[in-house]
Amino acid sequence: MKKSIGFLNFGHWTPSPHSQVQTASDALLQSIDLAVAAEELGVDGAYYRVHHFARQLASPFPLLSAIAARTSTIEIGTGVIDMRYENPLYMAETAGATDLISAGRLQLGISRGSPEQVIDGYKYFGYEPAAGTDHADMAREHTRLFLEALKGDGFAEPNPRPMFPNPPGLLRIEPHAPGLDRRIWWGASTRGTAEWTAQQGMNLMSSTLLLEDSGIPFHQLQAQQIEAFRTAWAAAGHDWEPRVSVSRSIFPITSDLDRAYFGGESRSQDQVGFLEGGKARFGKTYAGEPDQLAHDLAEDEAIAAADTVLLTVPNQLGVDYNAHLLESLVEHVAPALGWR
Repeated sequence: MKKSIGFLNFGHWTPSPHSQVQTASDALLQSIDLAVAAEELGVDGAYYRVHHFARQLASPFPLLSAIAARTSTIEIGTGVIDMRYENPLYMAETAGATDLISAGRLQLGISRGSPEQVIDGYKYFGYEPAAGTDHADMAREHTRLFLEALKGDGFAEPNPRPMFPNPPGLLRIEPHAPGLDRRIWWGASTRGTAEWTAQQGMNLMSSTLLLEDSGIPFHQLQAQQIEAFRTAWAAAGHDWEPRVSVSRSIFPITSDLDRAYFGGESRSQDQVGFLEGGKARFGKTYAGEPDQLAHDLAEDEAIAAADTVLLTVPNQLGVDYNAHLLESLVEHVAPALGWR
């Protein structure tokens, strides 16, 4: 089955002498360069993680717009934007502008977000859950308003004495990007959240972490999540086909340097831990010679069920090395799996 192959860049930077990404400027400029290199290699998507109060990428739209201006075919997106921090209408404006710059290549992953660097960081951005609700409810309410704004329907009463002439009727958020509302993904960490995602009409983005554990391997648990999403989607009666992505750490070993960095990961296994007061299951890392890697990935049930695979890249190793990893996967592993 042909797969859309993208990379997911966390945008870490640190002044450590071992890092190729010393500053925030390095992280941003190298993120652009890697997207350009990935497009040249035939990679389908460039996705970026968003974390606040951290030495990582935080404000995605300037970065995505810059990438859009330097590329022409690769999808650009996020995985994921924490909706607790977002002004839904301003986000609709910036997302619309970015999508128009990219000529319709924007794929936005959004969610409630992950554990934070600071306590209740969204409060510093001016947001508080409404009375009787919590931060997760607030994220979903922000998402509802964002999705409504993306549809392009008018809702704001025009000024009878405007500075510039208005079109007739209620006014909408501008610029409007047609079709962007069908290119929004929710980062779901449970089967129940995947069902809610389908009911809202969003695509499903599933990572290497699930906030539940039933004792079965991670890839099988994630495949169950995808099945629950598709069942709920059919029941909701949407008139279009959704997409499903899974994230994986995949390292083809084709050189001595690859072996030095990731040879030990060939024995990686799922991990079970506790996160946010409950059990969580983390997916293993895939590393090995291309033939062995293709064999191992072919047995991953969630990858088989998804149409999009996002490779988490070790961005602090630099643009050239990460381009090498992507090239190794596209040329030596993907064809053996029928992804190309």
